[in-house]
Amino acid sequence: MSEPLTNPGEGFHPHLHDPSGPGAAPLHTRLHHVRADALDGETAQTGGMRRFAAVSGRTAGSEKLWMGQTHVAPATSSSDHHHGESETAIYVVSGHPEFVFLDDSGDAPEEVRLRTSPGDYVFVPPFVPHREENPDPGEEAVVVIARSTQEAIVVNLPALYALPAEDA
Repeated sequence: MSEPLTNPGEGFHPHLHDPSGPGAAPLHTRLHHVRADALDGETAQTGGMRRFAAVSGRTAGSEKLWMGQTHVAPATSSSDHHHGESETAIYVVSGHPEFVFLDDSGDAPEEVRLRTSPGDYVFVPPFVPHREENPDPGEEAVVVIARSTQEAIVVNLPALYALPAEDA
């Protein structure tokens, strides 16, 4: 027999009878359930895509992690951007999004395009300018994102360029 579903935002910690007792911070003494229909669209955005927070400081009291979804419409490209000091891990749920960045490790900067499929992962180091593209004319691309910061840091850029080390 399975347990009934929890309500959005409701946690489960059977051994904690009074999570608001002395010295217990309610957000840090229980699990938090964020339903798919309760994702928070009030996040930092980049043109051409929509970000939805699932786990953040605002939704679950997270202090060191942000996790959510990004949707890129068919035949759409995001603006060029980076995520500041945050490390970003991406899991491709559906579609075939492409992740574009400049590799400046050679004599001349070279645009690199990572073509992905469902089940693939991508790691974006801090301060690396990039953009997401969805070349498919009929299917939305959906990815799950985890960041090493509490909130979604997004710094929109005028172009795809590598930041000098002293600016990063």
